[in-house]
Amino acid sequence: MSREPAPPLLVIAGPTAAGKSACAVEAALACGGEVVGADSMQLYRGMDIGTGKIRPPEMRGVAHHMIDVWEPEERGSAGRYLRQAREAIAAVHRRGRLPILCGGTGLYIRAVVEGLAEGTARDPAVERELEGRLRREGAARLHAELAARDPAAAARIPPSDRFRLVRALGVCLATGRPFTEIQRQATRPGGYAVRYLCLTRPRERLYRRIERRVEGMFRDGLVDEVARLAPRLGPTAREAIGYRECLRLLAGECTEAEAVAAVQRASRRYAKRQLTWFRAVPGARFVDLEEPDALARILEEARTLARAGA
Repeated sequence: MSREPAPPLLVIAGPTAAGKSACAVEAALACGGEVVGADSMQLYRGMDIGTGKIRPPEMRGVAHHMIDVWEPEERGSAGRYLRQAREAIAAVHRRGRLPILCGGTGLYIRAVVEGLAEGTARDPAVERELEGRLRREGAARLHAELAARDPAAAARIPPSDRFRLVRALGVCLATGRPFTEIQRQATRPGGYAVRYLCLTRPRERLYRRIERRVEGMFRDGLVDEVARLAPRLGPTAREAIGYRECLRLLAGECTEAEAVAAVQRASRRYAKRQLTWFRAVPGARFVDLEEPDALARILEEARTLARAGA
């Protein structure tokens, strides 16, 4: 008895400002696809300028999903994203079209493709935030938070075991589920036939694009956007690059020039971390968008995958 072929999934990943969104639209137009966002901050409604969210005219009629689905007050998690993204992907498949998972949040992409287990559920950014809180607030405060979210984990992890405390609480925050539940029952892999593309540019060119993009965000009204959203920004949203720096600016803690420089610096560091993440992805194919045949290669990958899944 023959098995059903695995449903296709094209992943277009890469560092911030590389040009992923435009390439995903081109791929969707070429092969009859729909885009599913994989950017942890573009999920939030109203956070448009600072996240570089694609605008309706730029979508060129291509359906986009997993953008503007959460309120700024809500805490994001890989577990919540996984459930919603897989539902969106399944709906695209039912329409007979190719889902294109596009974004730069490596943890969220890995959750969709591989499922969530303790290892895949760990988010380095969340753990860094917790390590900072550990220094400022002390282990007892974090242990009490773990006890509220996962009493079983708190019962077996003493406050003195700081490594396991940060790991367990970090998984709770990243996934929205108890650490012990993640350990006990991992989410299964998505079962997709995946083609994983990572779009890159030479470092100096990428950094120049980042710097110009940040300057454009401030010209386009990023500070006003943050001022409007400030009362509603929850613990996840207020840590987004661009938003935390503008909150400091609005509080009078820095000048606009200093805020611009800080966002540029944080964005360059983030791009470096993203590239480190994607280089570790087995089977990822890297495409330098400065190469003259880059777009043609992306479109051919999309068409090949779409034909295989037809």
